[in-house]
Amino acid sequence: MATASKSKTGEIQKLRIRVRAYEHKILDASVKQIIDTANRFDAEVVGPIPLPTEIKKYTVNRSTFVHKDAREQFEMRMHKRVIDILNPSGKVVEALTNLSLPSGVNIDVKMM
Repeated sequence: MATASKSKTGEIQKLRIRVRAYEHKILDASVKQIIDTANRFDAEVVGPIPLPTEIKKYTVNRSTFVHKDAREQFEMRMHKRVIDILNPSGKVVEALTNLSLPSGVNIDVKMM
C-alpha cells in the first residue's frame, strides 16, 4: 500500500487536470482513459466534474455587396471537465505523462 504524500504543512497533495475539447464524445473518452490510468495505480480520483460549456458565436453577412440584412450565425462550443487526483504517486504522474490522447483534446495539469 502506498503511503500518502503530504507537503510540509501536512496538507494532502492534489493533481488537478483540466480537459477541454470541441467534441464532447472525444472529451468523455479521454476523461475515461485518464481515470482508468489513475485507478490502475490505486490513486483516489474525484470527478470528472463538468464545467460550463463555453460558447463563442459569430455572425457574418451572407452577401458581400447587396442583401446586407441577410446574415448567418455560427458557434463553437468548448466542453470542459475537471479531474482531481488525490495523493498522486510518481508512477501515476509518469503514466499520465505517457498517455496518448486524441488530437483536439487540450490538457492543463496543476499540482496543488
